[in-house]
Amino acid sequence: MSTAAEEYKARVDAFLQQIDRMRGARDDRWAATAARFRMDPHRKLEANTAAVAALIGPDDVVVDVGGGAGRVSLPLALHCAEVINVEPSAAMRTEFEASAAESGIGNARCLDADWPRKATEIEGDVVLVIDVTYFVRDIVPFVLALSAAARKRVIIKVWSVPPPNSAASLFEMVHGESHASVPGHRDLLPILWDLGILPEVRMLPDEMRPGGVAAHPQTIDEAVR
Repeated sequence: MSTAAEEYKARVDAFLQQIDRMRGARDDRWAATAARFRMDPHRKLEANTAAVAALIGPDDVVVDVGGGAGRVSLPLALHCAEVINVEPSAAMRTEFEASAAESGIGNARCLDADWPRKATEIEGDVVLVIDVTYFVRDIVPFVLALSAAARKRVIIKVWSVPPPNSAASLFEMVHGESHASVPGHRDLLPILWDLGILPEVRMLPDEMRPGGVAAHPQTIDEAVR
Protein backbone atom coordinates (compact mmCIF):
# COMPACT_ATOMS: atom_id res chain seq x y z
CA MET A 1 0.00 0.00 0.00
CA SER A 2 1.43 3.38 -1.01
CA THR A 3 1.94 6.17 1.50
CA ALA A 4 0.33 9.59 1.31
CA ALA A 5 3.67 11.05 0.19
CA GLU A 6 4.05 8.48 -2.59
CA GLU A 7 0.52 9.14 -3.84
CA TYR A 8 1.22 12.88 -3.75
CA LYS A 9 4.37 12.47 -5.82
CA ALA A 10 2.58 10.24 -8.35
CA ARG A 11 -0.10 12.89 -8.91
CA VAL A 12 2.44 15.67 -9.42
CA ASP A 13 4.46 13.48 -11.80
CA ALA A 14 1.36 12.65 -13.85
CA PHE A 15 0.46 16.33 -14.15
CA LEU A 16 3.98 17.45 -15.14
CA GLN A 17 4.36 14.63 -17.66
CA GLN A 18 1.04 15.53 -19.28
CA ILE A 19 1.96 19.22 -19.49
CA ASP A 20 5.39 18.45 -20.96
CA ARG A 21 3.81 16.14 -23.54
CA MET A 22 1.23 18.75 -24.52
CA ARG A 23 3.43 21.85 -24.51
CA GLY A 24 6.95 20.50 -24.70
CA ALA A 25 9.45 20.44 -21.83
CA ARG A 26 10.77 23.87 -20.83
CA ASP A 27 13.60 25.02 -18.59
CA ASP A 28 11.34 27.78 -17.22
CA ARG A 29 7.66 26.80 -17.17
CA TRP A 30 6.64 30.34 -16.29
CA ALA A 31 8.55 32.22 -18.99
CA ALA A 32 5.51 32.92 -21.15
CA THR A 33 3.08 33.85 -18.36
CA ALA A 34 5.15 35.51 -15.61
CA ALA A 35 3.89 39.03 -16.37
CA ARG A 36 0.30 37.90 -15.70
CA PHE A 37 1.18 37.30 -12.05
CA ARG A 38 2.12 40.89 -11.30
CA MET A 39 -0.31 42.93 -9.21
CA ASP A 40 -0.07 46.43 -7.79
CA PRO A 41 1.65 46.16 -4.38
CA HIS A 42 -0.17 49.32 -3.26
CA ARG A 43 -3.64 47.96 -4.10
CA LYS A 44 -6.36 47.53 -1.51
CA LEU A 45 -5.76 43.98 -0.32
CA GLU A 46 -8.30 41.36 -1.20
CA ALA A 47 -9.61 39.41 1.80
CA ASN A 48 -7.34 36.39 1.29
CA THR A 49 -4.15 38.46 1.20
CA ALA A 50 -5.34 40.62 4.10
CA ALA A 51 -5.79 37.46 6.18
CA VAL A 52 -2.15 36.57 5.56
CA ALA A 53 -1.01 40.13 6.31
CA ALA A 54 -2.77 40.00 9.68
CA LEU A 55 -0.39 37.23 10.77
CA ILE A 56 2.76 39.27 10.02
CA GLY A 57 4.31 41.92 12.28
CA PRO A 58 6.25 45.08 11.39
CA ASP A 59 9.57 43.61 12.59
CA ASP A 60 9.18 40.29 10.80
CA VAL A 61 11.39 38.96 8.03
CA VAL A 62 9.14 37.14 5.55
CA VAL A 63 10.45 34.36 3.31
CA ASP A 64 8.18 33.73 0.32
CA VAL A 65 9.01 30.31 -1.15
CA GLY A 66 8.22 30.34 -4.85
CA GLY A 67 6.91 33.88 -4.51
CA GLY A 68 6.81 34.47 -8.25
CA ALA A 69 6.20 38.06 -9.32
CA GLY A 70 5.43 39.11 -5.74
CA ARG A 71 1.66 39.50 -5.96
CA VAL A 72 1.42 38.52 -2.25
CA SER A 73 4.82 39.26 -0.72
CA LEU A 74 5.37 42.74 -2.20
CA PRO A 75 2.25 44.15 -0.51
CA LEU A 76 3.47 42.51 2.69
CA ALA A 77 6.84 44.27 2.31
CA LEU A 78 5.02 47.53 3.00
CA HIS A 79 4.17 46.22 6.48
CA CYS A 80 7.19 44.15 7.56
CA ALA A 81 10.96 44.49 7.96
CA GLU A 82 12.05 42.52 4.89
CA VAL A 83 10.77 40.16 2.20
CA ILE A 84 12.97 37.44 0.69
CA ASN A 85 11.54 35.78 -2.41
CA VAL A 86 13.05 32.33 -3.04
CA GLU A 87 12.21 31.87 -6.72
CA PRO A 88 13.77 29.46 -9.26
CA SER A 89 12.07 31.02 -12.33
CA ALA A 90 14.19 33.71 -14.01
CA ALA A 91 11.08 35.19 -15.64
CA MET A 92 9.30 35.48 -12.30
CA ARG A 93 12.38 37.03 -10.66
CA THR A 94 12.52 39.65 -13.41
CA GLU A 95 8.87 40.58 -12.84
CA PHE A 96 9.33 40.66 -9.05
CA GLU A 97 12.33 42.97 -9.22
CA ALA A 98 10.64 45.26 -11.76
CA SER A 99 7.46 45.46 -9.69
CA ALA A 100 9.41 46.24 -6.51
CA ALA A 101 11.45 48.95 -8.26
CA GLU A 102 8.42 50.57 -9.91
CA SER A 103 6.57 50.59 -6.57
CA GLY A 104 9.47 52.07 -4.60
CA ILE A 105 9.85 49.00 -2.40
CA GLY A 106 13.43 48.74 -1.13
CA ASN A 107 13.12 46.02 1.52
CA ALA A 108 12.41 43.13 -0.87
CA ARG A 109 14.97 40.93 -2.57
CA CYS A 110 14.94 37.82 -4.73
CA LEU A 111 17.10 34.70 -4.47
CA ASP A 112 17.70 32.33 -7.37
CA ALA A 113 17.06 29.08 -5.53
CA ASP A 114 14.85 26.00 -5.79
CA TRP A 115 13.41 24.99 -2.41
CA PRO A 116 14.48 23.02 -0.41
CA ARG A 117 17.94 23.28 -1.95
CA LYS A 118 19.86 26.02 -0.10
CA ALA A 119 17.05 26.08 2.45
CA THR A 120 19.55 25.69 5.29
CA GLU A 121 21.02 29.09 4.32
CA ILE A 122 17.66 30.91 4.56
CA GLU A 123 15.73 31.87 7.67
CA GLY A 124 12.82 34.15 8.45
CA ASP A 125 10.22 34.86 11.08
CA VAL A 126 7.39 33.84 8.76
CA VAL A 127 7.73 31.49 5.79
CA LEU A 128 5.04 31.74 3.12
CA VAL A 129 4.07 29.23 0.46
CA ILE A 130 1.32 30.53 -1.80
CA ASP A 131 -0.05 28.26 -4.58
CA VAL A 132 3.19 26.29 -4.85
CA THR A 133 2.59 22.90 -3.21
CA TYR A 134 0.52 21.69 -6.19
CA PHE A 135 3.76 21.26 -8.16
CA VAL A 136 6.09 19.83 -5.46
CA ARG A 137 7.04 16.20 -6.13
CA ASP A 138 8.99 15.55 -2.92
CA ILE A 139 6.60 17.17 -0.50
CA VAL A 140 8.04 15.76 2.75
CA PRO A 141 11.52 17.37 2.57
CA PHE A 142 9.86 20.51 1.20
CA VAL A 143 7.60 20.85 4.26
CA LEU A 144 10.35 19.93 6.72
CA ALA A 145 12.57 22.64 5.25
CA LEU A 146 9.76 25.17 5.63
CA SER A 147 9.42 24.31 9.30
CA ALA A 148 13.16 24.50 9.90
CA ALA A 149 13.44 27.93 8.25
CA ALA A 150 10.61 29.60 10.19
CA ARG A 151 11.28 31.22 13.55
CA LYS A 152 7.58 31.89 14.21
CA ARG A 153 5.23 30.26 11.74
CA VAL A 154 4.72 28.71 8.31
CA ILE A 155 1.77 29.79 6.19
CA ILE A 156 0.72 27.48 3.35
CA LYS A 157 -2.10 28.79 1.18
CA VAL A 158 -3.88 26.65 -1.40
CA TRP A 159 -7.20 26.92 -3.21
CA SER A 160 -9.88 24.36 -2.36
CA VAL A 161 -9.92 23.70 -6.10
CA PRO A 162 -6.31 24.22 -7.25
CA PRO A 163 -6.12 26.59 -10.26
CA PRO A 164 -4.62 23.91 -12.58
CA ASN A 165 -7.69 21.74 -11.89
CA SER A 166 -10.33 24.40 -12.41
CA ALA A 167 -10.65 23.85 -16.17
CA ALA A 168 -10.46 20.04 -16.19
CA SER A 169 -13.69 19.60 -18.17
CA LEU A 170 -12.55 22.11 -20.81
CA PHE A 171 -9.16 20.37 -21.03
CA GLU A 172 -10.87 17.06 -21.75
CA MET A 173 -13.05 18.63 -24.46
CA VAL A 174 -10.05 20.22 -26.17
CA HIS A 175 -7.51 17.41 -25.86
CA GLY A 176 -9.74 14.34 -25.79
CA GLU A 177 -8.20 12.93 -22.64
CA SER A 178 -8.67 13.25 -18.91
CA HIS A 179 -6.86 16.06 -17.11
CA ALA A 180 -4.15 14.92 -14.69
CA SER A 181 -5.18 16.85 -11.58
CA VAL A 182 -2.65 18.26 -9.12
CA PRO A 183 -2.89 17.50 -5.38
CA GLY A 184 -4.77 19.98 -3.20
CA HIS A 185 -5.50 20.51 0.48
CA ARG A 186 -7.12 17.08 0.87
CA ASP A 187 -3.82 15.53 -0.20
CA LEU A 188 -1.59 17.92 1.74
CA LEU A 189 -3.20 17.52 5.16
CA PRO A 190 -2.37 13.79 5.52
CA ILE A 191 1.26 14.63 4.73
CA LEU A 192 1.35 17.12 7.60
CA TRP A 193 -0.32 14.70 9.99
CA ASP A 194 2.15 11.93 9.07
CA LEU A 195 4.96 14.37 9.93
CA GLY A 196 3.41 15.07 13.33
CA ILE A 197 2.37 18.59 12.32
CA LEU A 198 -1.11 19.64 13.46
CA PRO A 199 -1.95 22.71 11.34
CA GLU A 200 -4.39 25.47 12.08
CA VAL A 201 -6.70 25.30 9.06
CA ARG A 202 -8.55 28.44 7.99
CA MET A 203 -11.10 28.69 5.20
CA LEU A 204 -10.82 32.02 3.37
CA PRO A 205 -13.10 33.77 0.87
CA ASP A 206 -12.56 32.61 -2.71
CA GLU A 207 -12.28 36.11 -4.15
CA MET A 208 -9.52 36.14 -6.70
CA ARG A 209 -7.56 33.69 -8.78
CA PRO A 210 -3.81 34.08 -9.35
CA GLY A 211 -3.16 36.75 -11.96
CA GLY A 212 -6.31 38.70 -11.12
CA VAL A 213 -9.19 39.73 -13.32
CA ALA A 214 -6.93 41.56 -15.76
CA ALA A 215 -5.34 38.24 -16.75
CA HIS A 216 -8.55 37.09 -18.46
CA PRO A 217 -9.02 37.87 -22.16
CA GLN A 218 -11.23 40.87 -22.77
CA THR A 219 -12.17 40.20 -26.40
CA ILE A 220 -12.80 37.17 -28.61
CA ASP A 221 -9.55 37.81 -30.52
CA GLU A 222 -7.58 37.86 -27.25
CA ALA A 223 -9.28 34.64 -26.16
CA VAL A 224 -8.38 32.92 -29.44
CA ARG A 225 -4.75 34.05 -29.17
